[in-house]
Order: sequence, then C-alpha cells, then structure tokens
Amino acid sequence: MARRPWTAHELLDLVLDSGSFESWDEPIDISGQPEDYRRQLEAAAARAGTDESVLTGRGLVRGRPVAVVVNEFRFLAGSIGRAAAQRITAAVRRATAEGLPVLASTASGGTRMQEGTPAFIEMVEISRALMAHRAARLPYLVHLRHPTTGGVYASWGSLGHVTVAEPGALVGFLGPKVYEALNGVPFPAGVQTAENLAAKGVLDAVVAAEDLPMLVDRALGVLVDGPTLPRLDHRAGEPSRHLSAWESIEVTRRPDRAGVRELLRYGATGTLRLRGTDEGERDSTMLVALTRLDGQPCVLVGQDRARQSPTSPMGPGALREARRAMRLAEELGMPLVTVIDTPGAELSAHAEEGAIAGEIARCIATLTTMTVPTVSVVLGQGCGGGALALLPAREVIAAEHAWLSPLPPEGASAIVHGDVSHAAEMAELQQVGVLDLAARGIVSRIVPEPADDTPASLALAVVAECAAALRRQTHGEAHVLAS
Repeated sequence: MARRPWTAHELLDLVLDSGSFESWDEPIDISGQPEDYRRQLEAAAARAGTDESVLTGRGLVRGRPVAVVVNEFRFLAGSIGRAAAQRITAAVRRATAEGLPVLASTASGGTRMQEGTPAFIEMVEISRALMAHRAARLPYLVHLRHPTTGGVYASWGSLGHVTVAEPGALVGFLGPKVYEALNGVPFPAGVQTAENLAAKGVLDAVVAAEDLPMLVDRALGVLVDGPTLPRLDHRAGEPSRHLSAWESIEVTRRPDRAGVRELLRYGATGTLRLRGTDEGERDSTMLVALTRLDGQPCVLVGQDRARQSPTSPMGPGALREARRAMRLAEELGMPLVTVIDTPGAELSAHAEEGAIAGEIARCIATLTTMTVPTVSVVLGQGCGGGALALLPAREVIAAEHAWLSPLPPEGASAIVHGDVSHAAEMAELQQVGVLDLAARGIVSRIVPEPADDTPASLALAVVAECAAALRRQTHGEAHVLAS
C-alpha cells in the first residue's frame, strides 16, 4: 500500500536533525485579500496546518547547517502566490547572506490562479535570488515530490546543482489535466514521471523521501566538508619500461583493466553519482560524480570504458555531460578531476549532427579556462579527440601503460600503409606512450604499474597520486606537511 504524501512538517522532521529546525517565516497578513479568497486561504490553513503553501527556515542535517524551503501541497495544491513567493525569495537571500546551502522540496501545481500574473511574475524574483546564491558558490539541492508542475518546476524546481524526485512523482511543465482540457486528448502516458525524466537525463536520480537524509548528507559531505588528511600510500619507484608502446596498448584493452569505476570503488568515499546533462540528454559512457578521493572533495568526470563499444560509442551527449561537470566544479569552486579512458568518440551521422567536433572543442575550451584546481588522469586508452577533450588540466597524471594518440594505431597504419598490419610500428613512431608524453611535458607524473598489479591496487595508486595533485594545487605541499 502506497504511503500518503508527506506533509511539509513531516519532511522537515524526517530530513533535519531532531529539534534543529528554526523557522524564518514571518506571519502573513491576509486581511487585505478579497473576501472569497480570504476564506479559501483560511480554509487551506486549517486543512494544511500551515499558514501558507511554503515553509522556510534553517536546520541541521547530520550536524551541518542548511536552509530549507518546503512546499505544503495540502495548502491550495502547493500553489505559489505572492506571499509564498516572497517568503521563498527572502529565505534564499538570507541563506546566501549566511553562507548556507539550500535544500528545496517541491510539491505544487504551480502559480496560484487566484492571484494570476502578479504571482506568476514572482517566479522571476525567486530565480534571481537563486542565481545570486549559486554565484556565491553555495550549493542548491532540489527534491521534487508528487506532483511538481507549472511555474514551480519551470523556476526554482529546475535550478538545482543536484535534482532528484521521489518515486512515481508526476513532474512536468504543463499538468496533464490542463493539457487534456486545452487539447482534447490525454497527454502521452509515462512521460511526466520521475523515472522517465531520470532515464532521459533531466533528473539525477529517483530518491524516496526516506533516503533523502542520506543523499543530502552525501552531497554536503563533498560540497561543504573540507579535505581530510591522506590515508592511501603513495606508490614509489619508476616505470618499469618492460613493455613496448604496442604491448602497453594491448594491456589497456584487456577487459580486466582498471577503469573509472574501479577508481571510485576502491579509492573514493562519499560518492554521489549525477546522471545526464540535466537538459534532457544522457549517455552512459560518461560518468559524473561528486566524491572524495583520499579525503579530497572534487567533481569527477570520467570516460567509462566498460560502457563503450562499437554499438555504444561515446557520443556528443557524453561530452555535454562532461561540460556539465566542468560548469558544476567552476560554479561551486570545487576541484575537477577528469579520467581519460576511451577507444575514441562516436563516428556517425548522428554524432556529426549532434556536434561531436564542437563538443570536443567546447570541452577543451572550458577546461583550459577553469579557475579551480584541475587534474587529468590518463588511465588507459586515450584515443582521438574524445580523449583530448578531457586532457588539458593544470596537472596531468598517467598510468604507466596508458597512451594518447590522434587515432587508434590501426587507423594510423591504414592511413600511412593502406592496411592495419603496421599498428605496432605506428604506435612507436607516433610516440603515444606515457614516457614520450612525459618527455614532452604533456604528462607531469607517471604511476608505475608493476607486473603483479591488480585493478584494485592500480586504482588505489592512481587515486593517491590524484589526491596529492589536488592537495598541491589547493593548499600547497608546505601547508599539507604542516597540518
């Protein structure tokens, strides 16, 4: 049996530490409203147990202070009139002034029709306040409850750094009843659901309210908590130089080779996956996460070799997901780590029409102009423009057998020799290996790969080196040693 909808007070009790909520809401004067509307407001307050459709304030989530904005759907379907809108705007501005992250939980039919255009326009002021909050490099987390539609979804419901929705929630711009009334036909089933929008890359995840405290804790653990001291051992020694460039390429193509998922599984903590561009596109070949690498909080974006294949290549949508990660890191003032491991970007009519070349260029341009610490890890295959898109960080680390080339060696062989039989020769000639890359200053540090390496041990060694690079850029070695 499905649970009845959460009330605003129940949600606050669920998410916030016990007894920590402090209301920021001033009493609302409805005496000047028309009599019929005033009666509606009074009846709504009696039914909902709140004085408006929104409650705001501050509290603690596992000890961390956070500002909250929570819809109460029982108050006139959670609709936003001028008083509710002004309450939201005031809360966001206060959170910005106090340096607090904001957590919003929506459940609303949108603008309050009884107040019309004056209430509708207030969505602009809410958005203005939120963008000032984001410009202050403060997190904004959004939880969409059933239902969230109209002006709420098209303003403060869609401006989060991280956006999730409860299972089965109706989430959409135009309510299905209004659509059917206006068009005479039902809205297509299954479109305006949390699950569908998450699958399409509009939402980051579907999260039950009961799991919201854990999600908020995990997000703030990266976005708010500072670095901790390193725990992983640094791998000493020099590259063994026992394999040729072609032999190293063959190593990186093995199915048991450590990839970005192994970095997160063995070397990261507090990871929160983000899915899609948040603009309606999702490509599983790119992985984006908020995480901590050996105690260093960061945004990580990596090419997931396990999800790339001839039938599922890395397309332009994956690069747009990468740019979302870059924007997120820059906006929040978070370090960015990119992980390169790709046999190459998609080569198809679809990719061309999706601006694959332009997306590679825009990734490079964005990464080269970032002001936050950036580290690139060449973990395995580094083929073509798809690899170059994530390369130009302030510091580039590479695993010993990783490589970087404009084409697969087989492709280079086909161009030069007319067949693929000279691939190994072309790999040496083109200087694709990390020793050559280091000699030319492209790679700053190489992680040795001893013969007895395992995916787990390699992942831990790479993460330790990556975290050390973040510490160098963020604090400087002297500060770390002193601490």
